[in-house]
Amino acid sequence: MITRKRLAAGVCALVATFATGILPAAGTASAAAAPDGQSEQAAPKVDLVLDVSGSMRTADIDGKSRMAAAKQAFNEVLDAVPQEVQLGIRTLGANYPGEDRKVGCKDTRALYPVGPLNRTEAKTAVATLAPTGWTPIGPALQGAAEDLKGGDATRRIVLITDGEDTCQPLDPCEVARDIAAQGIHLTIDTLGLIPDAKTREQLTCIAEATGGTYTSVQHTDQLSGKVKQLVDRAADPVAVPVATNGTASCENAPQLKPGLYTDREKFSEHRSYKVDVKPGQELRASASIGVDRQTNPDYGVLLRAVTAHGREIVRGSEAGDGRTDLISTGLRYPKAPADDSDDKTPETVCLQVSNSFSAPPGVKTDPGLPVELAIDVVDGPDHASDVAAFGLGRGWWLLGALTLAGLVAGLVWGWISRWRIAVWRTN
Repeated sequence: MITRKRLAAGVCALVATFATGILPAAGTASAAAAPDGQSEQAAPKVDLVLDVSGSMRTADIDGKSRMAAAKQAFNEVLDAVPQEVQLGIRTLGANYPGEDRKVGCKDTRALYPVGPLNRTEAKTAVATLAPTGWTPIGPALQGAAEDLKGGDATRRIVLITDGEDTCQPLDPCEVARDIAAQGIHLTIDTLGLIPDAKTREQLTCIAEATGGTYTSVQHTDQLSGKVKQLVDRAADPVAVPVATNGTASCENAPQLKPGLYTDREKFSEHRSYKVDVKPGQELRASASIGVDRQTNPDYGVLLRAVTAHGREIVRGSEAGDGRTDLISTGLRYPKAPADDSDDKTPETVCLQVSNSFSAPPGVKTDPGLPVELAIDVVDGPDHASDVAAFGLGRGWWLLGALTLAGLVAGLVWGWISRWRIAVWRTN
């Protein structure tokens, strides 16, 4: 028993020694890769869009009406809004009780303007609401996008409704795609109160179009908890992608610096961008395409680095079939140091993003699919033996060390086991 405990302790110490020697280096590398001089971000903006249509009178949430549950949740959320968040409230279906569809489908207004929050005023405004009219979700989203216009802050719409839009043919899912196509990095999260299948489908489509989330809500505490989470998420510092427009050819492609970018790409299209890479640097790039509508199975994304003369340097690709929300790929291109150490002339590399998506009949292809492009240019490998030159990254050393530790531990354990068996036989 003592021998076994000592052996186990020895193996643990051996693994710990390897891990201790490697993990700090990995942590240092991560810290070094973090961007320097982060500028202070503008105050994030959130617009809560609340359905006040007649169906909100239904009493099926914890023994009270959906409207009462929403009001209670709003009061709890307003008490917990972070100080740095600028918050507004917009209603839909709150004012017109009549049967005129044209009038009812324009029934949306800013109940409390987006800006610094006065909790008392906001609660008072919410307390006056009563379930009234139609469900113009599309116009309400358009209005909320206008409420959040201006500045470079993170923007988020939180839509709370108990039913699907009643103002077709203005499809709220198409409205969400149009908002996403504007490149203003506005995210729409949707919450369905006791939703049916059609409502779930519509709210999921709205959320996916902008990279947001959909949640089905059955209880008051679930509603308040989710809205609080989304408001808090808006307050977390994030990298805001910059809108750009790729071109069909490299000659007139936009020149990009390291950072995060968004674009839209049509089905089976390719777009080009330019990046400068100096001798001794390494280009790292990744492309992600969001699937915000129904597509045919069998698809792929291709990211290529090409010289100014059209010669392919390196590529990354990914393919799949069936349903997906996102498909991504990436590449790394280390440019060798120049023979003349003073030569810092950059090479212009053309990045081409292509996709092989196709749409079933009846699915709109405009605007195109959302594309997110991440670009980084870092110091290249010091010499050819550096594993980064082979695209493995420094995590390879950790894998190798753990493999070696396992091998040594296995040999030691096997030797001790044979020794114990020999002793047992002798005795």
